[in-house]
Amino acid sequence: MRRVVLLCVLTLCLTQRSPAVEILRWERLPLTVELIVGQERVIFLDRRVRVGVPSALSAHLRVQSAGGAAYLRASAPFATSRVQLQDVDTGALILLDVSAVAAAPDQAPLEPIRIVDAEAGPIPDGHSRGSERLSSGQGDPRAEPATPVAVVLTRYASQALYAPLRTLEPVNGVARVPLPHDLALDALLASLPVRMKPLAVWRLDGEWVTAIRISNASGRWLDMDPRALQGDFLAATFQHHALGPAGESTDTTVLYLVTRGHGLRDALLPAVSAVDASVNPLGPTHAVHENGYEK
Repeated sequence: MRRVVLLCVLTLCLTQRSPAVEILRWERLPLTVELIVGQERVIFLDRRVRVGVPSALSAHLRVQSAGGAAYLRASAPFATSRVQLQDVDTGALILLDVSAVAAAPDQAPLEPIRIVDAEAGPIPDGHSRGSERLSSGQGDPRAEPATPVAVVLTRYASQALYAPLRTLEPVNGVARVPLPHDLALDALLASLPVRMKPLAVWRLDGEWVTAIRISNASGRWLDMDPRALQGDFLAATFQHHALGPAGESTDTTVLYLVTRGHGLRDALLPAVSAVDASVNPLGPTHAVHENGYEK
């Protein structure tokens, strides 16, 4: 039997024309960063960093660091070179393999990059999980009007992925959760020609929000309708209402799925595969409708 899809329409203050951001996950392997000569590319991080550039590259690459972001601008093409980002507080390193090429005619600007830590852990013991309210840092947060956790989580995830880190509003109790591996996303939007990749997960008060990057794999515009989603979700929100054709700057968005009591893995429908008639328990002379009843 097909499971019921529970969707909640959220009213969020999300910028509908926010620029796309490329998400890179630091897993102790060098991250590839491509530059276009004459164009500045911003790398957002969740920490203050120092940038180490090889002396041979300093004449062709301008690097600045401020407010938890690094700004890279190439003045000439160069081959792949190793650049180091060092956490000012801990000394930890992030390695980048940076290269630059000349701009093509009508070259579109490259997306900003956000680097996230793949080893972010769950909420530690004794850590406050907060409440269903946003704290402004003034007065007693218990006196503020209640805000649904699904709205809090979705707004926080959207800001974490799209907004500059300096503008990210802290929320008491929100914690990063390790991204589950091998999520079966094939059935999530089976009716649309899209590619999907999970980006990050956060948790608050027994609810999870999973951010999923969705890219158009076709040459036509696609409407992002929550009713097309398949699964058992508390809430679902798209960053943008539509996707442009593949290859356009508008061909990618992010989907935020909120689940209660468990992560996304337990909310997804199993992938459906073709049935081998040779192992059909009803035998080769029987046919079965999609709803499970015998003809």
